[in-house]
Parts: sequence; structure tokens; C-alpha cells
Amino acid sequence: MDGDNQTIVTEFLLLGLSGPSEQEDILFGLFLGMYLVTIIGNLLIVVAITGDSHLQTPMYFFLASLSCVDICFSSVTIPKMLVNHILGSKSISYVECMTQIYFFITFSNMDGFLLSVMAYDRYVAICCPLHYTVFMKPRLCILLVVASWVVTNLHALLHTLLMVQLTFCFDNTVHHFFCDPYAILKLSCSDTSINDLVVFTVGGLIFLTPFTFIVLSYAYILSSVLKLPSAHGIRKALSTCGSHLTVVSLFYGAILGVYMRPSSSYSIQDTAVTVIFTVVTPLVNPFIYSLRNHDMKRALRKLISDSRIRKF
Repeated sequence: MDGDNQTIVTEFLLLGLSGPSEQEDILFGLFLGMYLVTIIGNLLIVVAITGDSHLQTPMYFFLASLSCVDICFSSVTIPKMLVNHILGSKSISYVECMTQIYFFITFSNMDGFLLSVMAYDRYVAICCPLHYTVFMKPRLCILLVVASWVVTNLHALLHTLLMVQLTFCFDNTVHHFFCDPYAILKLSCSDTSINDLVVFTVGGLIFLTPFTFIVLSYAYILSSVLKLPSAHGIRKALSTCGSHLTVVSLFYGAILGVYMRPSSSYSIQDTAVTVIFTVVTPLVNPFIYSLRNHDMKRALRKLISDSRIRKF
């Protein structure tokens, strides 16, 4: 490519929500509402779990960790888009874009790792109930979360360092509402084969490892549940996993549809799919886990009741 067609890109233009002003205003209100509900809902879960002694168990420790990650995950992408709309701007600086990519990869992978740890927790609780307290010790729970943070941050660092080595052409228009790694790769004048290779090898490994643990955990759970003598026992066992399976299906279904293929095939239509796991999944997590969980509903009612009493 001609050197005349290349330049040092200092900013990108995010056009994911571009359109008629009325449409942009509606989308702004929609995203703002979803973001506020996501933050408030997940914060309520964290506060309810930390403030209720009955919820000081591994399952709720992992759920609180997932809620914290979901708050951070939503905060990586949505606030910048909302601020740009208020300011009438579409730009995001190169440094901000690379930072957004780093944390987007970190928190999206962290979601997957926590979902796999939660699946393992359900496996131990259902398949080895007598040994649950032996296997799921507090030290192991903390170690699993810390190890997940280390792996996901190293993975994000690898992708970000490879990204900053690329040269970007004059075209800096991103048809997305945030700096999606695939959308940015398509703008590069450089050879992105190494980036694609890392996505399919290292990225595939980071993606498939927790996904495999989830599949195996629920395969064992299903096998054990089917051996229960009563239909009531089967329903009770499956009800503890239903909410988790719903979140897993939403999250991994969207990722499989967008990122498990070459970046060159990325299209504007994929923007809608990424909304599912960047905006919708963190939004519905509090509702899925609280509405299907009697202990969570009790803790939330107690939290709201106590706050009203203190208010008066």
C-alpha cells in the first residue's frame, strides 16, 4: 500500500449508534437506562451477599464476584458512548481505544472463567454433597478467582501488545459503539495474520477451557440428577442450575457467533450480537439469579427493608 494512504492515527470515530437524531436520542435513553439498571442491580447483589451471614458460601462468593465483573464490564464500553452522545462527539483517542480493548478482553474472559467456576461449584454441590465443604474451602475459592484474574489479564495484555504493533490507515471509522478488537483489526494496514492466529490459538484456548469445564460439569450433573428416585428431587436439583445455564447460553452463544471466526469476516451486523454479551448479559444477571433464588430474594427484601428503617 502507498505511504500516502497511511497516517499515524491519533483517534478513532465510533459510529455504532449513528443515525437520525431522534433515533440516537432513543438509543441513548435505552443504553443509559440499561446501564443504570445493570449497576444498581449488580450492586444490590454484592451488598446483599456481603451483608447476609446466610449467604457466606462459595456459590454466593462467586456470584458476588461475577456481579463485580459485570459492573466493570458494562463500565468499559457504555459510559464512553453516553458521554460522546452528550458532547456531540464520535471520537475516542488511540490510547483510550487500546485501553478499552484491554479491559474489554479482561472482563469478557473473566465472565467466562467465573461461569465455569460456578458450574464446578454446582457439580460438587449436587454430585458430591457430603464432600462439599471439604472440596470448596474458602482458600480454594479465593485461589480460583485470583488465578482467573491473572490468566485473563495476561491474555488481554498479549492481545493489546500485538494490537499496538499494527499500523492503521487513514480510515479510522469504527462501525461500533466501542473499540471492538475485530472492528479495529479491520482498519489496520498491517498484516493481521499473527493477531488472527493468536485469537484462534491462545484466545481459543482461553475460551474453550472454561466452556469445556461448564459442559463437563453439567454433563455429570445431568447424569447424577437422572439417577434421583423422585421427580421432585430432579426438579429441585435442576432449579439450582437453571439460572446459571441461562446466563451461560446467552454469553457463550453471542461470543461463538462473533469471535470464533477470522476478523476479516466481521461485519456491521455483528454489532447487534455483541450488545447481547456486553450490555444484555450483565443487565439480566441480577434478575436471573435473584428471581430464581429464594435466598437471594430474602436477602434483597431484608436489605431494602433495613434501608427503609434506617431512613426513617
